Amino acid sequence: MKTIIAAYSQNRSGSRSSVRAALRTLLTAPWPSQRDVRSCLQLLAVLQWVLSFLVLGVVSLLVLIYLVFTSFWPISALYLAWVIFDRDTPEKGGRRLACLRRWPVWKYFRDYFPVQLVKTHDLSPSHNYIIGSHPHGILCVGAFCNFTTCSTGFLEMFPGIKPSLTTLAGNFLLPLFREYLMSGGLFPVTRQAIGYLLSKNGTGNAVAIVIGGASESLSCQPGVTTLILKNRKGFVRMALEHGAHLVPSFSFGENDLFRQVVFEEGTWMRSIQNRIQKMMGFAPCVFYGRGLLSVQSRGFLPYPKPITTVVGEPMTVPKIAEPSREVVDLYHEMYVRSLLKLFHENKTKYGMSETDELRI
Repeated sequence: MKTIIAAYSQNRSGSRSSVRAALRTLLTAPWPSQRDVRSCLQLLAVLQWVLSFLVLGVVSLLVLIYLVFTSFWPISALYLAWVIFDRDTPEKGGRRLACLRRWPVWKYFRDYFPVQLVKTHDLSPSHNYIIGSHPHGILCVGAFCNFTTCSTGFLEMFPGIKPSLTTLAGNFLLPLFREYLMSGGLFPVTRQAIGYLLSKNGTGNAVAIVIGGASESLSCQPGVTTLILKNRKGFVRMALEHGAHLVPSFSFGENDLFRQVVFEEGTWMRSIQNRIQKMMGFAPCVFYGRGLLSVQSRGFLPYPKPITTVVGEPMTVPKIAEPSREVVDLYHEMYVRSLLKLFHENKTKYGMSETDELRI
């Protein structure tokens, strides 16, 4: 018995020593610095955004379909009824929430790259505007950060101007994702939605359109800037019909956020991509970025490369109810010249060389 008690006492003594040693090691271990904590928060901010845009809509749809076959089917039925009742809201002003646009998370999102907005000219609140956003890139990070969140100071730089970013109309068919998009002030890129913002919502509206669209993302790669703009003239016609001034903008660094496997025109893979893009509205890009734990690893997060969005000089556009093809072509040509001027005047300031060209 004495032997057992002695062994027990020795074990307890050893346990206490182990605990003390562990606590001593924990207290002497270096705590994460403010920089480490900030970097972690920035990474998490980007992660939630990427997951929201890539999987939120699809996962929500699958969950609602699954619930139909369970005792929770009324949830799916009620949401379907809500979507039917609320189907016209995205094209009639939406339902933006200022608190979401000012969400502190977006400041960490901005600082991850970082994203910067540069103003070159004033925009008068007495007019409406169509802002052409270039290039599309893979996920339109610059356009989203500058025109959907308040993190880069758009409202302070352009007082009295309310920005609205447009996106694929098909996104507003996905459950919950549509609510997320509308709360941030996004609208479907349709004539009805754009027409409402430019004609029935007063003045001081700036509708940002990523003109190259999903097709342009297929040509996105670092060091090469190719825009699909030559035959995209619908935005010019809309501007003429509503008398909205045209404003070019360019996000330098947008194409550096991901690496993409680019299939040349004429290959069978490119034809499959083009066919899916025409059928579904989005382009199935084969791309990769950094991993979650390291910049050197591969994953689906964008690389932390700086993005600078330069908003150019507004181009005065007259209001013509039914503009002719010649008039549309004229103002489209003027817009292209204005965009090229903006690009060449700023490319060397924001990470490009003097020899870099803009392909249209």
